[in-house]
Amino acid sequence: MPPSHDHGFTHVALAVSDLDASLDFYRRFADMTPVHQRTSDDGTRVAWITDHTRPFVVVLLEHDVTHTLGGWAHLGVGLDSTVEVDRRLAAAAAEGRTVFGPTDAGAPTGYYGVIVDPDGHNLEVSFGQEVGITVTGPDGTDAT
Repeated sequence: MPPSHDHGFTHVALAVSDLDASLDFYRRFADMTPVHQRTSDDGTRVAWITDHTRPFVVVLLEHDVTHTLGGWAHLGVGLDSTVEVDRRLAAAAAEGRTVFGPTDAGAPTGYYGVIVDPDGHNLEVSFGQEVGITVTGPDGTDAT
């Protein structure tokens, strides 16, 4: 039976200027789809998006964007291959989006690039990062 309440790290929230444009961006470049949408009492449009791999969402809030995930700050998404990283970077560049990379940094960082979303938030797309192995250990048990 699932728990009756959330526990642990559940979400990160981003202000976006155009919710529909952001939903389209994160669907195409991060494989994230909405699991919840609403308009709050103050008129703010809200969407919770997820990649369905764990109970975690990115909350998109249609509002004035006063701070962005820029510079080293970013959301990171693991992909299935370097070819897929390259494909998404090329598709984003072809649309005129700002793209950085690809870069092959070796273990534990892997092969990655950055695509800047419609509001200036950085989305890192990568292959070969070792986050899962670092967290669970090579045998799948908790590494802590």
